[in-house]
Amino acid sequence: MSNKELQDLLIKKIRQTNDNMLLEEATRLLDIEINDADVYTLSESEKADVEEARQQIKNGDSFTHKKANQHITEWLKK
Repeated sequence: MSNKELQDLLIKKIRQTNDNMLLEEATRLLDIEINDADVYTLSESEKADVEEARQQIKNGDSFTHKKANQHITEWLKK
């Protein structure tokens, strides 16, 4: 479905509903989407951390999701 079709469908559904909670929630979700449009700029320190993490991945110095969860579970038991 195209963006235009989705917009038209959403507008139609909004016009048909009398559910105030649904309308408030839809408004909240749309506000989040609009507010999330702001772009975060990384600091130099954060950029360095990202680069370090990328290098670790290239070197194979990483865990699978399953293994990471096992490490977390063990750590939480301490």
